Amino acid sequence: MPLTRELLIGGKDVPAASGRTTEDINPYTGEVYATVAAAGPQDVTRAVDAADAAFPEWAALAPFARRAIFLKAADLLDARGEQVAEIMAHEAGGTRPWAYFNVALAANILREAAAAITAPRGEVLSAQEAGTLGLAVREPLGVVAAFAPWNAPVILGVRAVAAPLAAGNTVVVKPSEDAPIACALLVADVLREAGLPDGVLNVVTNAPQDAAEIAEVLIADPRVRAVNFTGSTGVGRIIGTHAATHLKPAVLELGGKNAVIVLDDADVDYAVDAVTFSVFMNSGQICMSGDRILVHEALAEEFTRKFTAKVASLPAGDPAHPHTVVGPLVAASAARRVAALVKDAVARGATVLTGGGEPEGAVHPATVLTDVPKDADLYYAEAFGPVCVIEAFADDDTAVAVANDTDNGLTCGIITENATHGLAVGRRVRTGIVHINDQSVADEPHAPFGGVKASGYGRFGGRWGIEAFSNTRWVTIATQQAHYPF
Repeated sequence: MPLTRELLIGGKDVPAASGRTTEDINPYTGEVYATVAAAGPQDVTRAVDAADAAFPEWAALAPFARRAIFLKAADLLDARGEQVAEIMAHEAGGTRPWAYFNVALAANILREAAAAITAPRGEVLSAQEAGTLGLAVREPLGVVAAFAPWNAPVILGVRAVAAPLAAGNTVVVKPSEDAPIACALLVADVLREAGLPDGVLNVVTNAPQDAAEIAEVLIADPRVRAVNFTGSTGVGRIIGTHAATHLKPAVLELGGKNAVIVLDDADVDYAVDAVTFSVFMNSGQICMSGDRILVHEALAEEFTRKFTAKVASLPAGDPAHPHTVVGPLVAASAARRVAALVKDAVARGATVLTGGGEPEGAVHPATVLTDVPKDADLYYAEAFGPVCVIEAFADDDTAVAVANDTDNGLTCGIITENATHGLAVGRRVRTGIVHINDQSVADEPHAPFGGVKASGYGRFGGRWGIEAFSNTRWVTIATQQAHYPF
């Protein structure tokens, strides 16, 4: 029997004001996994009401008390691996290793947020006036509107709320319609159990057809003072436009068209393993996934042969099976979209080395292509599926030019046994993140995470996350009376 979940507003589970609900579908079986409340604009206002009312007390709570909540939540989440594996398999087709990775990293995001709460913030400033002390202090903004995506639901669900809450803000989160439990309601459950006060975190789930209206109403509310969005570049442009219209700061982490560059001094066997992980972890549905594999021509034949053989052997299918590597995409429509990209590339002259063909429901075969021309949609479009393109290059200049030939700029991996060589190449690639002698997929809770160009702006992680969701205020204290000209 499907699960039933309601909205979380003011610490209470409540139905949508209209009484409407929406279905949460299992992408592998096509069955209804859960029924959740379908919020309307009235519910968004109720959620912001609750967040705004809770803000003064939460912002004033002693830092050590706030930190204790985050640390307890991290431990509670660590203990929920089995529950998360079940939810992620049913909601988004996530495999067990991916689910457990989500739990481990999300718990550490909470711990890093806890550390940030009591870390020193602010500066003592020199003052022009004699006897005056100047201070630059960090203060919370108010209510933050957060949008959590489905692809790494627990990681990104926690990231959507952790830094804003740690900075002293309250939050209204709108989760993806494809994983509302994993990327918001589960996170809220854990934080509530850890002692988060009522109204500090509110969850508004919605039907897919209402997403645009819900987002617009949430961002437009004058009590919402900042926006936190992770998702596609297309939707991110809309969210960013709404935020700019209302003069609200936003952190946008958007899509990627990420390259992994295999230099001529790379260990081929290591490169094969690294690239396979980069491309096919979570069936390629990670913003950091490697879409383009650029291999020096001296290694191209050996790398391509070994890589193609490894990809062809990857277990695919049921996400609940412990050995599955390539599980289903988030929906059958997503698999058809990926298949259409491959079909278009082949029609324009690309060669399929392994995979291709039609998907089975939401499961698309692990696919490797080469000779993809620039006029193919796949050349510039983010695949966001178990697909990559191999391209050989003759020298570093060519590799850098191809890696930069995209509107996106999120991450890059450079495989090399010579770190100096790798760093020289990495400094020329225009991305927010680059990993030398590693592939493109990596995230650590204390590191500045984010992209450039069409991959967004702003940074999550460590002190950068706290700075993104707080304001710098200038405060002066005069220790003696000033003299005025009149």
